[in-house]
Amino acid sequence: MVDSTHSPNDGLAGLVARMRDAKPGLFGLLILLVAAFSLTIPGFASWGTLNSFAVQLPILGLLSLAMVVPLITGGLNLAIIATTNQCALLMAWIMRSMTTADSSSTEVFGVILLALLAGLLLALVIGIITGAIVAYTGVHPILVTLGTKSLIDGISIYMTRGEALSGFPQSYSVVGNSAIAGIPVTFLLLVVVAVVVGIILRKTPFGISCAMIGSNMEATRFSAIDTRRVLVGVYTLSSVLCFVAAAVTLAVFNSASADYSQSYLLVTILAAVLGGVDPFGGFGKVSGLMIALAILQIISSGFNQLGISPYLTTAIWGLILIFVMAAQTAYPYLTFLFGQRRSGEKR
Repeated sequence: MVDSTHSPNDGLAGLVARMRDAKPGLFGLLILLVAAFSLTIPGFASWGTLNSFAVQLPILGLLSLAMVVPLITGGLNLAIIATTNQCALLMAWIMRSMTTADSSSTEVFGVILLALLAGLLLALVIGIITGAIVAYTGVHPILVTLGTKSLIDGISIYMTRGEALSGFPQSYSVVGNSAIAGIPVTFLLLVVVAVVVGIILRKTPFGISCAMIGSNMEATRFSAIDTRRVLVGVYTLSSVLCFVAAAVTLAVFNSASADYSQSYLLVTILAAVLGGVDPFGGFGKVSGLMIALAILQIISSGFNQLGISPYLTTAIWGLILIFVMAAQTAYPYLTFLFGQRRSGEKR
């Protein structure tokens, strides 16, 4: 997907567009990290590490996909964690309150299906309301989603008194923690969802409209595209992805809480930017995001096996975000200056 407002000869803007299109070093960095940790840590390159990687990645991956969709439009959804936790709490409450030890398997299946439908409906309501506020008021998405986040978190904590909900049917977590050919079902779900989101963003009119809005909102509006409708769809899709993350959270943790995954908000933005998503909108690829997520997870796994504090890992992730943003800003200017110098030398 290429920013449609850039032309090959538009000077510095063209350099920026070409720089964003070139991400050949990302996969190489992943291979380098795996090799470095494998040489440093005995047993790092093992099935155990790979299985741990596949188990830990799905929740972060789904949340990152939920963040990428609004980022491509030049927006942001700071409420992805809050939405995920509230959907998980609602589903957990339904499962716990409507099933007993004497419930038949058919009754349990019906309750689980009802809980999933309720979680999806809640996600749709949150997404539509958030998108409508962003689209029809003109308030910046950061402020809107920050308010939405505070509202949802407040309701979730008030309703649960900050406690985790557990005790729902074991059959749900068993299915969620099962594997196919040794690959966790949740990881396979992440792959499927990533492919679907990638197709939506790159191959559909909706996805192309998202990139156009991120590139130039006014030009997109004058292109006879209903930008308000698209923005409502963007935040609705983001919330639906939060619902999928909530379903996985319930399966993995066998409980739900308003406090789960709070530290992932920074990491979703970091993964998106590291994967080549323009934080100002207009460009982004799911493939780059997935490689970036793998890089961050490898760093986390490697540091964990080295005995490094997870707090330090979080700090290093923040440092990586600052470095990537600085590099994205400086690289086009340096390329432009060196290009000018070389052309002067030739003359």
